[in-house]
Amino acid sequence: MGRKKILAICLTVIITVCICRTASAGFFPDTGSDNASDSSASNSSLSAVKTGSEMLYTPPEFKDAVFRAELAYSNGTSWIDTSSVSDGYVAAAAVCPDRLKFQIKFGDMTYNFDLPSDGTPVIFPLVFGNGDYTFRIMRNIVDKKYAEEYSVVQNVALADPFGPYLRPNVYVPYTSGSNCINKAREVTASAHNQVEVVEAVYYFIISNVTYDYELAATVQSGYVPNPDVTLATGKGICFDYSALAAAMLRSLGIPTKEVHGYVSPNGLFHAWNMFYTPETGWVTVHFTAGPDGWLRMDTTFGAAGQTDSFIGDGTNYTDAYYY
Repeated sequence: MGRKKILAICLTVIITVCICRTASAGFFPDTGSDNASDSSASNSSLSAVKTGSEMLYTPPEFKDAVFRAELAYSNGTSWIDTSSVSDGYVAAAAVCPDRLKFQIKFGDMTYNFDLPSDGTPVIFPLVFGNGDYTFRIMRNIVDKKYAEEYSVVQNVALADPFGPYLRPNVYVPYTSGSNCINKAREVTASAHNQVEVVEAVYYFIISNVTYDYELAATVQSGYVPNPDVTLATGKGICFDYSALAAAMLRSLGIPTKEVHGYVSPNGLFHAWNMFYTPETGWVTVHFTAGPDGWLRMDTTFGAAGQTDSFIGDGTNYTDAYYY
């Protein structure tokens, strides 16, 4: 059997087992360009401390995302907190005996998320940029049909276009005290710039997290990753890999998208990351740094040892949803 045929078979197997069975109906892709034209926000988060003749990268102040019930719109059982939309997120909570969804509508685009029925607040990213959003808490009435329980219309003007990708949210959950955040600072302590930060996080993850075939075979719809659990167990599916990478990099001031979409040759559902850096000219296996743009990084395939010919240029990837 030829080498190319063996590689193709191995690649098909790896892609097949990393399918994330968490795709939700009603999710639509971000219509914004992957190439951000304004790099000032990213540049503003860069800082350094001089040590001898070198400059070490110093992470900016931690950016959190919180639910403020006292500032939320409410009908007594549902709460929608829009007090931080300029920072790139909305928060919601509700108490209800039935299953709930939180819906974000922007023009003809819609994202639907699970929302706990016990009043637990959840953070949701605003990935469509500036404009009028409709936020709806939806109650399950029969089968897969939902009816509006409560809604709020809000105009959003982002203070920072990278804001949604610098904070925790429902699919990238972490806090300033998370173990994965402490580990991120540890493994990047000797980094001198954003590129070295990304490189350190990338190689840490692919060297310390292995693919969880058992979870891949049993994972249910609605699965949400926990980066600290992935770090502690040293295993996960593509959703876990991408959430851990996003949490670590965001906490260090690197704008990072968690991307869900499809990968050739079989068009299977997968999760990976895109990060933004103004630095140029650096190339490594599995991702390439180019000028002022969102750059693709796949820690799942990186951990599996896939070659840059498959991953590097991103032509086999189709982005669908950003978080």
